[in-house]
Amino acid sequence: MSDSSISDHDSEEEIEDMAIYLMMKAAEAVVEYATPLYDKIPYHTSALSGEAWVLELINGHPKRIRCELGVHKHIFNTLLEDLSTMGLKPSRNVSSEEKLSIFLYKCVTGLSVAHVGERFQRSNDTISGYLFSIYLVFF
Repeated sequence: MSDSSISDHDSEEEIEDMAIYLMMKAAEAVVEYATPLYDKIPYHTSALSGEAWVLELINGHPKRIRCELGVHKHIFNTLLEDLSTMGLKPSRNVSSEEKLSIFLYKCVTGLSVAHVGERFQRSNDTISGYLFSIYLVFF
């Protein structure tokens, strides 16, 4: 065997080894990406749901609702009445009080939809939908 055929053979083996290595890394990446899609782990698992937190604010110390939602309790109730006359209705799983609270909490805190979703134990889509629905009622 000549030196060039040995180096060609080594070069081919190195290329094959590199291709195998890259395929293994690609497979690892696919598995890492896909695992959460198949092994579902509940995300919103807080003991205090958004509805429970809102009821706690409404029925608790008056300064808490002002601190968390930026309005006094009587203003919250007035807003709720006005929005209800303009078409705001509870959905199957979310009360009108919680919808208004989601909107006010987002306005007061400026947090991302994901952070508001964590506070209320709701999905990002749910939070976005309620923010948009109240925006439409206002404007």
